[in-house]
Amino acid sequence: MMSETAGKQQERTDAEHQSAEQYFTAEPASRDVRRNLHVSLRGHDVDVEVSNGVFSGHRLDLGTSVLLRHAPEVPENGTFLDIGCGWGPIALALGLESPKADIWALDINERALELTKTNAEKLGLAKRIHTVKASDMPADLTFDLIWSNPPIRVGKDELHTLLMAWLPRLTAGGYAYLVVQKNLGSDSLIRWLSAELGDDYQVSKYASSKGYRVIEVKH
Repeated sequence: MMSETAGKQQERTDAEHQSAEQYFTAEPASRDVRRNLHVSLRGHDVDVEVSNGVFSGHRLDLGTSVLLRHAPEVPENGTFLDIGCGWGPIALALGLESPKADIWALDINERALELTKTNAEKLGLAKRIHTVKASDMPADLTFDLIWSNPPIRVGKDELHTLLMAWLPRLTAGGYAYLVVQKNLGSDSLIRWLSAELGDDYQVSKYASSKGYRVIEVKH
């Protein structure tokens, strides 16, 4: 049995490892230490599992909470996408609010995908939430709604590549809502998306809160 001192030392080591480990690593090297978390997702109080090595692995991220509070009511049905699902708060919120929707939760991080799948099963959403890597996404699939707290810290070039891989998959009349910190370039991202997506899309600031912008993209 590990002593209390050794246990605390291991916890510190894990924390240091995790702080150096980016959440967008495909296979996190940190220990998979599951914890239960009670959160409110669009008015639904639920218990979920979180862990090390995934984005916001100890709490509901502030940016995600801003998106969940300020994004508009979702359609009753359709095909939805969560880009960068982490442990699943956005995908789960969409599933809870729209009981007829088909939801795709996308991430590069295998542990994140496993957590999202586990949480969907716990909440009775497993049949409607599909956890996938980009390579496993059906090539012809389009989306009526996209929500995302995108991984800004991957760098501008990778972020732009990621967004342009998925935003053009919006159906005609579809919407995307992205939450981005103002001091990490949300306003410049609005301008870039508007120029890059072209005249068939409208890109604008939808809401602001706690230093974050919610960006709306309409096809």
